[in-house]
Amino acid sequence: MSDPGVDAVFTALADATRREVLDEIGRRGAATATELAADLPVTRQAVAKHLGVLADAGLVESRRSGRETRYRVTAAPLGEAIDWMTRVGAEWDDRLARLQRFASRR
Repeated sequence: MSDPGVDAVFTALADATRREVLDEIGRRGAATATELAADLPVTRQAVAKHLGVLADAGLVESRRSGRETRYRVTAAPLGEAIDWMTRVGAEWDDRLARLQRFASRR
């Protein structure tokens, strides 16, 4: 069954630039789109678009400070995605073990 929150996380993380933006924010603790664009090979507008996708997935939160908007990483959605991967991995381990037991009886 699909989980819209987990789907949004995987969609956001499917793009290498967004992963790089998220990683850079994590390293800095917080950053503006302008600060990120200065260190990435994309424009500020592109960074802002990527930040929007990350924010929609709940992976970053923004806080307005004067004329600047600073972004921070939020970990909860990553935890939900990890929980999903763990659950699906366990289900596949079970299925493969049953298949191996079935194949060894033949």
